[in-house]
Amino acid sequence: MSRNAYTWILLLFGCIGALLAHQYQSPQWKEQSYLYETFETVDGKLKYRHQGEEILIEELVDYADSPLRQSALDQLEGDPELNRQWVKMPDNEIVLLKTDYHYGVWSLLPAFITVALCLICREPIIALLGGIVCGAFLMGQPDIIDKVLIPSLGTESAAAILVLYLWLLGGLTGIWGKTGAAQAFAQSMTKHFVRGPRSAKVVTWMLGILFFQGGTISTVLVGTTVRPIADKAGVSHEELSYVVDSTASPIAVFLAFNAWPAYVQAFIFVPGVAFLATEADRIAFFFSSVPLSFYAILAVFGTFLLSMNILTFSGSRLKKANQRAAQTGQLNAPQARPMSSGEIHRAHVPDHYRPNQWEFILPLITLLGIAVGSFVLLGTPKVNWAFGAALILAATIALVKGMSLEDLLDGFGDGWKSVVVASVVLMLAITIGGISKEVGGGLYLIDLLGERLPFWLLPVTLQLITMIIAFSTGTSWGTYAIAFPLAMPLAWVIAMDQQLANPELFMMVCFATVLNGSVYGDQCSPISDSTILSSMTTGCDLMDHVKSQLYPATLAASLAAGLWTVIAVFSL
Repeated sequence: MSRNAYTWILLLFGCIGALLAHQYQSPQWKEQSYLYETFETVDGKLKYRHQGEEILIEELVDYADSPLRQSALDQLEGDPELNRQWVKMPDNEIVLLKTDYHYGVWSLLPAFITVALCLICREPIIALLGGIVCGAFLMGQPDIIDKVLIPSLGTESAAAILVLYLWLLGGLTGIWGKTGAAQAFAQSMTKHFVRGPRSAKVVTWMLGILFFQGGTISTVLVGTTVRPIADKAGVSHEELSYVVDSTASPIAVFLAFNAWPAYVQAFIFVPGVAFLATEADRIAFFFSSVPLSFYAILAVFGTFLLSMNILTFSGSRLKKANQRAAQTGQLNAPQARPMSSGEIHRAHVPDHYRPNQWEFILPLITLLGIAVGSFVLLGTPKVNWAFGAALILAATIALVKGMSLEDLLDGFGDGWKSVVVASVVLMLAITIGGISKEVGGGLYLIDLLGERLPFWLLPVTLQLITMIIAFSTGTSWGTYAIAFPLAMPLAWVIAMDQQLANPELFMMVCFATVLNGSVYGDQCSPISDSTILSSMTTGCDLMDHVKSQLYPATLAASLAAGLWTVIAVFSL
């Protein structure tokens, strides 16, 4: 049978399964606890801080009286009357209880259908839409457009994708293409630093280390900057996209001077554990666990080896891509369908205009300065400000140098056209990620563990579970919100029950496995924004990128699993 036949058969069975599951599978409700910074005002009111805002806590109840505690949910018939409630724990800690649910193994169906369709038909839009349809049916929402797609695409996250990656990124790279700035920079780099594919990949690796904020900002900056350089040097797009992706989130894990510690600490509170009692304690715990982030360390080191043309550990796909580019000059595989069109990477400079590399360097410095500076001053990198300022500066320089407004707008149009498809894919990926979380895919996987594991098996089990969750949902940060509130108490219970001599070390190992397992799954997922952006900015076929990086990433994850198991044994 053809790919199309397999695609339609899989989609049909997925939809039928989702409808049957919604009809006959009752949701299983689970307690979720979240810790925020709470304080009492001078007039005696209780408030908490969230994203810089102070919000009033109107009602507080004892945990034993809450209908959202797990023992009450286990006896529940139907849906709970509340979905969130502030409670005082037995140790007087104040936490926010929420309810989530899963449909058992059926909760994995939307993500499974999406990934399977990606592998079969190699069309991410079709795959994502298929997963969204199955997820909507599983939730009992046949009105997919009005009840699922429009609410998801009307969220702040989707709007940010549209503004940042379509308008700002597309516009900036379009101007660089129109002015020839990116090509001028590439020629200068080639003349002074790049002598061939190896030095081009090393420059890419070094920029990935430099832009250590992680995630989408790193992939966009590095991919956009190095693409002209690497193309001129003859680097295959599979190798380039792998280097860009594998130095994005992994480097942010152990150069964690970014938003990650502040975000993660809210999910790792465990009642009665002294070294996780306060926010400062939890952030210190994060940094103490950094040396145990074996996957991140091995991923970055392995990427350096590939950049040096040491391909022993890179897998057959990256080796073949390297050979193809060296022997034939073809940077993509023959059947590849790159994520971005060629307009963004080809110069269309007007005859009278003289390109200069500083037209690329100055906006890039502005972009980095605002992103890093806003993080230092405000605690959050203002990426939109950074890209907006860089865009305005690039356009102003072009106009001052004599480019006509018509030519400038042509550049905008070329840049926007080049990222339209990728922006659609990103917005659909947000939708399927939200659906997977709503139907409880991650909760089901964690719930599957129980508390009967031998302690030495728990770290690698948590690693595998978070790898699957992040791969299925396309997000590491979303996986943290799911996994940490369940994994850390589970690790503490096992450490106490099995009387480990060094429970803090064991907790650090389990913490590192969740942190790094989530990064692996996010990095390798075809529905992850960082994966999509790595493919888009480097001009690589999405599934060629996913398949080629699976081997080296999995090898690093396997070695890390062995190291975590050995360290866990020493905590006995």
